[in-house]
Amino acid sequence: MPALERLIFFGTPTFAVPSLEGLVAAGRPPRLVVTRPARPVGRGGRLTEPPVAERARALGLEVAQPARVRDPQFLDLLRPLAPDLAIVVAFGQIFPRELLALPRLGCVNLHASLLPRWRGAAPIAAAIEAGDAETGVTTQRMEEGLDSGPVLGERRTAIFPEETAGELGARLAQLGAELLLETVAALELGTAVERPQDDQAATYAGKLLGPAPLDLERTAAELSRLVRSRSPEPGATVTVAGEPVRVIAAREATGPRGVDAPPGLVLGIAGPALQVAVGGGSVLSLERVQRPGRAVVSGRDFANGARLTAGSAL
Repeated sequence: MPALERLIFFGTPTFAVPSLEGLVAAGRPPRLVVTRPARPVGRGGRLTEPPVAERARALGLEVAQPARVRDPQFLDLLRPLAPDLAIVVAFGQIFPRELLALPRLGCVNLHASLLPRWRGAAPIAAAIEAGDAETGVTTQRMEEGLDSGPVLGERRTAIFPEETAGELGARLAQLGAELLLETVAALELGTAVERPQDDQAATYAGKLLGPAPLDLERTAAELSRLVRSRSPEPGATVTVAGEPVRVIAAREATGPRGVDAPPGLVLGIAGPALQVAVGGGSVLSLERVQRPGRAVVSGRDFANGARLTAGSAL
């Protein structure tokens, strides 16, 4: 089997950076790094480069930032490179058939779940919100379906009880970088084994389109998972006096339950947290919150500022 010397790397967010760094450290620097164009960020709309673009340039790698990878001009740019393999890590665009067929050994994707569970755009958030006990990373050969190609390798890990999506994502990024190097080596040696996915067992994780509103009819366990699944971005909110308040940290309260209290009723203060009755007779402790344009404060300080006392309603 010829050596894999002509690699192309596709990636965009911070999650993809350890994989790019791992390839370079292993003596497999991509001939080209493809990432998304700079985008306006924040209130000022300042153009900001994707993390992969910044890291690739710091490593001295050539970078391309097409608006759409299916554009004929971009495909014309890739053909002269005669790539052996395309590596895709959280790139964020669907590949056309022409691009999938262009590399000699096709395209390999690193996905942040144990496929076929949580195919799609936001697998880390979906696993936490669903209360999964474990997750992992998977390398799979790409095809035209959404994350449906055969599996080349996987690594498993537990999801810690209070772990946020940001924390879990950082762990999976490192785990994925290790798995990716193993997969590339196996493809080079011709020892890679492909395992078809069971499409009947597939579940899907859609895009996160904005902050998740907390439905206080749901249980505290469900709501605490939802908050962690959207931390740090895009966040979760609860409406107080018509104002969307960002919930930075929340957990299911232990001890007395609000069995007879209607969802949304303020039960009082416990340490730094504001306790609120929610669905199923459970109690949600709002530990850290943020009003629009304000600093992050404890649930207690928020309650004092908003004049919320036992018997108030959210």
